[in-house]
Amino acid sequence: MKYPRYPSYKPSGVEWLGEVPTHWDVKRGRFAIRVNPSPEKLHELAESDEVSFVPMEAVGEYGGLDLERTKPIFEIGSGYTEFEDGDVVVAKITPCFENGKGALAEKLANGVAFGTTELHVLRTKEVLDERYLFYLTISHPYRKLGEAEMYGAGGQKRVPPEFTKNLRIPLPELGEQQTIANFLDAQTTRIDTLIEKKHRLIEKLKEKRAALITRTVTRGLPPEAAAAAGLDPNPKLKPSGIDWLGDVPEHWDVLPFTKYLIDKSDYRGATPEKVPDGIFLVTAKNVRMGYIDYETSQEYVREEDYKLIMRRGLPKIGDILFTTEAPLGNIALVDREGVALAQRIIRFRLNPDRFNPQFVLFAMMADAFQSQLMSLSTGSTAEGIKASKLPILRIIAPPLPEQNIIVRYISEELRRIDAALDPAKDAIDKLQEYRSALITAAVTGKIDVRGLAA
Repeated sequence: MKYPRYPSYKPSGVEWLGEVPTHWDVKRGRFAIRVNPSPEKLHELAESDEVSFVPMEAVGEYGGLDLERTKPIFEIGSGYTEFEDGDVVVAKITPCFENGKGALAEKLANGVAFGTTELHVLRTKEVLDERYLFYLTISHPYRKLGEAEMYGAGGQKRVPPEFTKNLRIPLPELGEQQTIANFLDAQTTRIDTLIEKKHRLIEKLKEKRAALITRTVTRGLPPEAAAAAGLDPNPKLKPSGIDWLGDVPEHWDVLPFTKYLIDKSDYRGATPEKVPDGIFLVTAKNVRMGYIDYETSQEYVREEDYKLIMRRGLPKIGDILFTTEAPLGNIALVDREGVALAQRIIRFRLNPDRFNPQFVLFAMMADAFQSQLMSLSTGSTAEGIKASKLPILRIIAPPLPEQNIIVRYISEELRRIDAALDPAKDAIDKLQEYRSALITAAVTGKIDVRGLAA
């Protein structure tokens, strides 16, 4: 939909804002916002009263708070950020700020919350509507400008409170702010509903994907597909002797994981120094379930460090990578040469006369194998598994020709599922981009929604 513009505009005097409607003001944030104010409602409560407890993971990206957790005030103690109904909270630390974490506080237990110290609390003065302020804080310019003002190093960079105080913001009259907020409430609700439908579709497709892999690597092809491939469509089953696996086709083996292992490297030790350019370092963050994601984390090491790390064994195309913790159990095949492997990754190679690497990948992705891993994992805060436990693991082993058929079948079925997944992901990206653009246009006066608000 093409939205109308205001009848007339004037220069705002602010580079990022450009022109604003003629009747709008432009003021510094301190004129309309109290940043990190003292709590006002807390003194009205008893020590035994329940209040909302909001760690960073309970703060949504671009809105929403998870308010499931509550605690009595006497249990909380000091060292938390206090805020109240009607306050706008904004994550101040990287990458949470850049990712849009922030929300308008509503329906807090007894109207009060204690949250992570990595929040700025913004409380409106009489000239500013809290919903309009919320939309302003999740607008693209606010986040980009705040990112440029961050101080600190690495993962400890933060947006200072002075950023919001000094930022020159567009200020229509209070009634018009409320009209803009009403419009954005209605439109973002509609967009979020569409996004949620796409997310549900993606979850169903992912479940279908996982079920396909698990069923095929533990029972074989469906009867019709098996017959078409020249396999027995109804093979006899036998007990595998393993609770998590159940029955398997009679002619399949269930083998110790290391029985046909011909090469293994467990990359432990000191983390090499990272450099801007050099040999690509595949970290546990790069190893996703089923593939290596070279975009998620892009780290490099010097060639001399690469040679030192790889003394334990050079990865070859088709080798299997397995993350041992954080996250545990992600599996991928090496698909390019000349990469270094970081800590928390085991690389191994099975005898190609007995195993198709792609089949092993699917077998390890299956729920049955993942259940094994979880049962053997250690660690209270981050699940992990040691290389010494690999001999305990069991892997399903059909005859090699049947593995090849299974790989072709699964690969073709996954292509069909992914053909529906990709458009759903693209649709979510476009809806989120549209949502962001609409919010920015409305709060900066680039569109006139006064006659459109619900």
